[in-house]
Amino acid sequence: MSEILTESIENYALSENAKPRMKFSKVGIVGCGSTGQRIALMIAARGIEVVFLELSKEKIDEAYEELEEQLDEKINHWGLTSNEKTLILSRLKGTLDYADFSECDLVIEAILSKTREFSKDIRQGVFRNIEENVSPDAIIATNSTSSVITELSADLKYKDRCVSLHFSTTAPDATIVEIVRGLYTKEEVCTNVRKFAKLINKIPVSVEESPGLVSVRLGVSLISEACNLLMEGVASMEDIDFVCRKGIGMSLGPLEMADKIGLQRVVRWMDNLYNEFGDRKYKPSPIIKKLVRAKHYGRQTCQGFYKYDGLGYKLKDQTQPVNCSNEQ
Repeated sequence: MSEILTESIENYALSENAKPRMKFSKVGIVGCGSTGQRIALMIAARGIEVVFLELSKEKIDEAYEELEEQLDEKINHWGLTSNEKTLILSRLKGTLDYADFSECDLVIEAILSKTREFSKDIRQGVFRNIEENVSPDAIIATNSTSSVITELSADLKYKDRCVSLHFSTTAPDATIVEIVRGLYTKEEVCTNVRKFAKLINKIPVSVEESPGLVSVRLGVSLISEACNLLMEGVASMEDIDFVCRKGIGMSLGPLEMADKIGLQRVVRWMDNLYNEFGDRKYKPSPIIKKLVRAKHYGRQTCQGFYKYDGLGYKLKDQTQPVNCSNEQ
């Protein structure tokens, strides 16, 4: 009987290098605070690996803990299963090293800004660090609404692959992503970013380069006018919000929306827009500034225009005292 020759089937398989790689199979995020976390979960939930960079091991651990809490909250409200939570967390990796972005097709800067000048200087440094560690065809994006992408990318070698990609993280059910093409941005980059937006089940909206874009400029203007109505005694804050919800069809009234965004963040946005445009309509209302000075930031501290419980739900009895573990 002739000897049977056997060969390993692995010899005929594709090598690791030859395997086809899906575009946007890995995305990087710089900064994993509240905004970065929402973006990370949004992307990881669509089956894409996410690498997020933070300043210290402590901040990475804190981000993981908060990410897990957000997923547990969804499980408690029947929006997620335990298996789905495990899968999402398995796609998230924290790092302290920009070199871990080397395989990313897209890196999104999502750091916290204080003032426009602070924001510009820090973000330009972040963009340079990203460029040194990614391939020439990787897309570099910012989630900022106050920084202009042309300004952020001006010093880069490959400035034509930079774009502004703004996710509305203050409204979890928001389906749009604002995409801003800079002075140097290639059309191919915009096309790919629109594909990415659709890949994560969002609708891309092209916006001309302008601080505040559409969402922030309209949002803060509405909040500011609601404050004016409140100061003039035209209506109570409950009735102002009620009219916007039931009369205009908004999911949240402007004052409820301000509490959800965070009043300190609203003031920062308005200060940046006022410094940019010089228009008094962007000056923060004295009402908001008074609340911010008292550290009543909204849901985050369980007290802003309204009072909230520790889970961020508005108290039915607004006269009862606040008991909030998140209060700063």
